[in-house]
Amino acid sequence: MHFPYKCFCRVFQGAFRAAMPILPYREPEVFDSIEGLEPLLKKLNVRSVLLVTDPFLRSSGSTARLESLLQKNNIHCAVYDKTCANPTVYNVEEARALYVDEKCECLIAFGGGSSMDCAKAVGARIAFPKKSLAKLKGLLRVWRKIPTLIAIPTTAGTGSEVTVTAVITDSEKKHKYTMNNFTMIPSYAVLDPGVTYTLPPSLTATTGMDALTHAVEAYIGRSTSKETRALALEAVSLIFRNIEKAYADGTDHAARENMLHAAYKAGIAFSKSYVGYIHAVAHTLGGQYNTAHGLANSVLMPIVLEAYGEAVHMKLHVLGIAAGVVSESDSHKEGAEKFIAAIRRLNRNMGIPEKLTGIRKEDIPAMAAHAAKEANPLYPVPVLMDKKQLETFYYQVADWS
Repeated sequence: MHFPYKCFCRVFQGAFRAAMPILPYREPEVFDSIEGLEPLLKKLNVRSVLLVTDPFLRSSGSTARLESLLQKNNIHCAVYDKTCANPTVYNVEEARALYVDEKCECLIAFGGGSSMDCAKAVGARIAFPKKSLAKLKGLLRVWRKIPTLIAIPTTAGTGSEVTVTAVITDSEKKHKYTMNNFTMIPSYAVLDPGVTYTLPPSLTATTGMDALTHAVEAYIGRSTSKETRALALEAVSLIFRNIEKAYADGTDHAARENMLHAAYKAGIAFSKSYVGYIHAVAHTLGGQYNTAHGLANSVLMPIVLEAYGEAVHMKLHVLGIAAGVVSESDSHKEGAEKFIAAIRRLNRNMGIPEKLTGIRKEDIPAMAAHAAKEANPLYPVPVLMDKKQLETFYYQVADWS
């Protein structure tokens, strides 16, 4: 990366860091069970809601408790249950049309990050009915208030129930893009461990590692605060103590609850301190090949952390202490190496592969360019990289055997 552009990136990031205390970030009001929503529903006095979820959750009966609660309170519930793993522009437009046709007054997202991102984007389109999603992507473009949004995460990973971000896939261009604005933070979040019991072990693993990626990238970046550092450390500690328990026994209530709170804390941390190149590269893999976001992050994390080198040794050492895998007597380099090794060990113990299949060499330059455009100049990464440097990550994670 050329020196003048490096300077521009750091000045841009510094401006956002300086502005953070006055930006209108807020946290949703949190409920610990679906049933706890009843007083809120009466207070909101809505007559019709749009429930955004996915086919598996609806067909498995996971939404039944929520739908019964809405029926009990005489609230009409229109259901959009076609959300796919990486929600598309088509998903959003189809759900928006249903919201309008059913005269809905409120959005409820029930599911993983995909359902929540879809619902956020629907809200953005309701607020801006004459603008396409392509015109709303990027930073601070959804400045109007979106309809009331209640987020009920069924995975402990994305933290989307507390973030400013929605990630949407343009299927035609095979590209993921983000929409970021404070108006897109859900008004309410329900952290109910019971709705995560049916999450398969493989998704428990990759969504949990997604939350770990959020905490790690938030902590090692250059726009941290005392609050975000503390939240990231708490999240890392909770994840290392609970993710394998939740993976081994999906009905372990305490582990599921702790993972939900870890994802929530990590979500706040990265909303205020941002992410980095792990996410930027993962987004391109999702857009190009529909690679699950948590899986991409899991595989990329140790590789990108190693590439940052000495710039992150001290911070990774501290994270390793929080994770319980590093001693304070270790050198910063030793601590960083132990922490990265512990991440690889978690992946291995939970059946997450070291490499990804399906990556095509001819796609790499374009994906790297998209990743660089997403990350630079916004993400306050420890070490700045251009698209040529980012290309190496695709080669390192590709399984061409």
